[in-house]
Order: sequence, then structure tokens, then C-alpha cells
Amino acid sequence: MRPPRLGGNTKVGVFATRSPFRPNPIGLSCVKLERVEFHPTLGPVLHVLGADLMDGTPIIDIKPYLPHADCKPEALSGFAGPVKDYHLEVEISESLLQKIPSDKQEALKQVLAHDPRPSYHSDPTRIYGMNFAGFEIKFTVDQNTLIVCEIAK
Repeated sequence: MRPPRLGGNTKVGVFATRSPFRPNPIGLSCVKLERVEFHPTLGPVLHVLGADLMDGTPIIDIKPYLPHADCKPEALSGFAGPVKDYHLEVEISESLLQKIPSDKQEALKQVLAHDPRPSYHSDPTRIYGMNFAGFEIKFTVDQNTLIVCEIAK
């Protein structure tokens, strides 16, 4: 599956969401993670409770619990928990910004200001990337400043 495109045509595949409207018989279950065990040949093994499936049924995708999307008020959201309510300062050189069509430049700045990284990442040396309006945007984040380091078509 292609990564979601951000900007004017935001597209997210049905399997990247929790939508019950799927083109195949793959089901959705909200389960409790009981424990993670490291098996010498299988690697990490997740033990879950509350799955509405038959024993031996493969689990093909796992997503974190999100209180605003799932309906289990007593559940804990773990690493995907609190929504960050802040904006980043965006630094983007004029030469890089000129690669983006002028009618999309402000939208790019706004998307970047909302911090497109996974909420559990905070490594200032890591280079992150995202698609926007047909461009690959590469950036770093140090404290409250996002710095765009590359824009490629």
C-alpha cells in the first residue's frame, strides 16, 4: 500500500484506518494486551485477551488504542495516549519552499507545524519524511522547532 498523501488529496487506505467497511472478510477486534513474551524461535509473541476469533486465527495488524477512535473508556492508551496540543516553529529556507507550488506553501507550513511525527518519537538527530502534494518532505525536529532539510519530487 502506498503511504498516505497529505495536502489537497489526503488519502488513507481502508486498512490503515479502523473502518468496519472493508472489501474483504478481515475483521476488527479491540483486545487487551496481556503481555509480550520473547520466544527463542518465533521472536516477540503478543498475548491478547478479548479477541473475538478462533484459536489459531492469524492477527495481521495491530494498532494502538486511541480513546477518540475506540470505545473502551476504561482502557489505557499507552504510547499513543495524550494528543499533543502544541505547534512547532517551522524553519524552511526560501530555496526549498520555492520547490512547492505557491498555492500549497502555506498548507505545507501548517501541516508541519502540527508535528507529523509519530507522537512517541522525539529524536532530534532523526530525519523524518512525509509526502505532501507529490513531494517528499524531509525534516528534523529539535525541541519545538521543525527544520525542513530536503524537498524532492
